[in-house]
Amino acid sequence: MPTVREIEQALFRLAPKEGAMDWDNVGQLLGDPEAEVRRVLVALDITEAVADEAIAENCQLIVSHHPVMNCKWLPVQTVRQDTPQGHLLLKILRSGLSAICMHTNRDGAPGGVNAALAAALGLEDPGPLGDPEGLCRMGTLASPMPLQEFAKHVCRALQANGVRYAGDSGPVRKVAVGGGACGDYEDAAIAAGCDVFVTSDLSYHQFLDAAGKGIRLIDAGHFPTENPVCTVLAEYLRGRFPGLTVTKSASHREVIQYYVEGE
Repeated sequence: MPTVREIEQALFRLAPKEGAMDWDNVGQLLGDPEAEVRRVLVALDITEAVADEAIAENCQLIVSHHPVMNCKWLPVQTVRQDTPQGHLLLKILRSGLSAICMHTNRDGAPGGVNAALAAALGLEDPGPLGDPEGLCRMGTLASPMPLQEFAKHVCRALQANGVRYAGDSGPVRKVAVGGGACGDYEDAAIAAGCDVFVTSDLSYHQFLDAAGKGIRLIDAGHFPTENPVCTVLAEYLRGRFPGLTVTKSASHREVIQYYVEGE
């Protein structure tokens, strides 16, 4: 059976470490590089529920997109049982689990987050959007559809609990996608002549100003826009290591709920 190190090397061949942004934290972050792996759990994030699921499934490794420790938004200064982060890290380590995280190096890579998002939405001829980091993708719909109908399609295709959108109801054909917080690439979508930009974590003012900029926006949520890559990762690992049992997390799902008046 492969070791954690061998699986990390295979994942870096898929998404080279050099592709990560300088603030990011990718690769094996927890555990023994030489530990033998028989079962792998793939998830977007490593949460308490995901760690419990991996333990219950007798996994030796969790492969996630978001880093379990990150120098930008989740710095590790202490590892204590009485803090949420410390409690999670100790649970993982005491259970003999390892963790490999592939984040910004995976976003724009072939078969990465935005390629998976474009595929999930059924975009044809997907290619680079032209943003400076090369993260986002764009493609076309087989048939144009009104914005409201397309927003419904996005919601259903990504199994989101709801989407936020703004813009006129004219036909949507050319679509830009940026999984996760890619609102900064709105101008690239406009420059590429896209009818709509599907991303997440958009601000009120971005929605307010969109009409004047000539772009329609759909915020489908951080989890729904990035989660499709987990299926791709799981399939890659199964193909690369046929003896491994690789499962996609069943416990990790969108946590944001939407209340609609009248329900």
